[in-house]
Amino acid sequence: MTTQDIRLGADIGGTFTDIALDVRGEIHSTKVLTNYTAPEQAILDGIAIVTEQAGIGFGDLDIVIHGTTLATNALIERRGAKTALVTTEGFRDVIEMRTENRFEQYDLNLKLPTPLIPRQDRFPVAGRIDAQGRELQPLDEARLEALADEIRDGGFGAVAIGFIHSYQNPTHEERAREILAAKLPGLPISISAEVSPQMREFERFNTVCANAYVRPQMEDYLTRLQSRLLAQGAHCPVFMIHSGGGLISVETAIEFPVRLVESGPAGGAIFAADVAARFGLEKVVSYDMGGTTAKICLIEDFQPQTARTFEVARTYRFCKGSGMPISIPVIEMIEIGAGGGSIAWVDAMGRIQTGPESAASEPGPACYQCGGDRPAITDADLMLGKIDPDNFAGGAIRLSKDASSKAIGKDVGDKLSLDPLEAAFGIVEVVDENMANAARVHAVENGKNISDNVMIAFGGAAPLHAARLCEKLGVDQCLIPPGAGVGSAIGFLKAPFGYEALASRLVRLSEFDVDGVNTMLTELRETAERFVRAGTDGEIKREIVGFMRYQGQGWEIPVAIPDRTLTSDDIDLIRDRFRENYTRFFGRAIDGLSGLEIEIVTWSMKASDIRPAPERQDLLMAGQITNGADVRPVFDPSSDGLQDSRIIERDTLSAGDRVEGPAVIVERETSTVVTSPFDAVLQGDGTILMIRKTALDGRAQKGA
Repeated sequence: MTTQDIRLGADIGGTFTDIALDVRGEIHSTKVLTNYTAPEQAILDGIAIVTEQAGIGFGDLDIVIHGTTLATNALIERRGAKTALVTTEGFRDVIEMRTENRFEQYDLNLKLPTPLIPRQDRFPVAGRIDAQGRELQPLDEARLEALADEIRDGGFGAVAIGFIHSYQNPTHEERAREILAAKLPGLPISISAEVSPQMREFERFNTVCANAYVRPQMEDYLTRLQSRLLAQGAHCPVFMIHSGGGLISVETAIEFPVRLVESGPAGGAIFAADVAARFGLEKVVSYDMGGTTAKICLIEDFQPQTARTFEVARTYRFCKGSGMPISIPVIEMIEIGAGGGSIAWVDAMGRIQTGPESAASEPGPACYQCGGDRPAITDADLMLGKIDPDNFAGGAIRLSKDASSKAIGKDVGDKLSLDPLEAAFGIVEVVDENMANAARVHAVENGKNISDNVMIAFGGAAPLHAARLCEKLGVDQCLIPPGAGVGSAIGFLKAPFGYEALASRLVRLSEFDVDGVNTMLTELRETAERFVRAGTDGEIKREIVGFMRYQGQGWEIPVAIPDRTLTSDDIDLIRDRFRENYTRFFGRAIDGLSGLEIEIVTWSMKASDIRPAPERQDLLMAGQITNGADVRPVFDPSSDGLQDSRIIERDTLSAGDRVEGPAVIVERETSTVVTSPFDAVLQGDGTILMIRKTALDGRAQKGA
């Protein structure tokens, strides 16, 4: 491709749409309220603002990179197309029966997510492929011909096709699509062998249903976005960031929109990983709090943790198994309904609760004065003095403290006999504890100690809460990078062109067919590189992973496979790597048991272009104390009341300047609240390091 001197990232969130423009290394950014009726309008409005700041026009853009929560919201809010599921006879109820796992064993009123597709819209068809990919029963093509008429007459907007064992042999699914497409021209049809070619029919069927369900909406939106950008004079290519953190073409995104479900948060994890690499931090927890949700992600060795499945719309907070599984490559994180717009309320037991319902951008928190009359986290932050009502979003939105006080008093304070300030502190303390608990759960599930990590906080609301979160988690250091308020959008600009191709092929090491495996890996390599080549002609790096287990086990662990033509000598290498990884995960390998076989279940081929490493920075732990002239009362948990805090403009600080807490460091898109236990030191690249005073004192004594 040609050089991309002017790159733009656009992230549509539940409350704000973030825009970041990189003009030859200089970043211009803005936040505008998300437009739910026409989401692309917020992007165009934001582009107009940043291009004017930079003194350029739409036609000067070299590339636009976009991520969005629209697909996620459509699944959670059930706003997708009426979808038909065509499946193997006898498997009509798989997406409703699930795995029969009771994630809350003793809950007699267990609540499961309602299937995306109701039973009357699921259509069984005769025909059967076995687990080895052999045809046991031919496909009933006459039934499919008749079914096409039912789908047309039923007013369906999309079709999902999921047949048993299609990951081994997709011919039945491909033939079914061919028959239906011939009689239903223009109707989007998704097949599971392309959307999620992996074992486990519940996850695979649910994923292809989700893809079909959001496909018409996403196709309509992305087509409108491209045409409206073109009408504004932007003739540059548009790429989407997918859930695994790589870039794909709009055409691929339209065909596989389920890959966009976690695209916005993925950009944030990439942003945090880039900051971690810049400072050489090998253990990092990223904390992304926006207007609607908060996301926690563990990053090790400068790479976010990844997974092959994740869940949407959990019915039980933090509880695995209570949501809709989506079986695609994804950056692994935990996400809770705790954003600036999350609504606070009092439950039947008299406890303050926050979220998951959000005021979003319409009508917004009460303080926005746009019709919202229920208290949100932003209202509580405003009452506690963390936010300047006259300088929110650079003064673009004037906030009303009186409206916040009235809403908090009505829905929380009056019910608990608390004054509005006390109620506001209770709201914020609850949401901070919820986020801390989510971080602990996520770390424990991954066998990690959260306090060993450095936190990287970004998103419009995260810097307001990061110090308090660190207090609760025992984390001593937290970084707030430049542009933290639009961190995900900046992360888009740092994402590689990348794609992960998957295939489930059960291969036992004792029966390892080297030629067959090499043929399969070649096909996966060609698939992954084809998607990458849509965006770059540069050098491509690859990573091959086999998901392995002992025969009879229910789940697998990842094992690196050499990226070369395999030979019979590699079988012992793969076996040794599996045993090493198994020992690392579970303490010891299961050796010495007669007949216990090792097998590879699923194969992954990741391909991405190579990006230059960020310029390394030394972490400045202490510096010259600086004091701001302005002061305002901010609620400080250490003193259990309002305390005069220094107010300092971020752009007035120089590298090495140290701000003693309590203080608030303000900028256009967010504010960093430095609580009493912390000080803040500005780094050479403009990053703020919040560091616990006791940690600073310990370093000073050690140095002495």
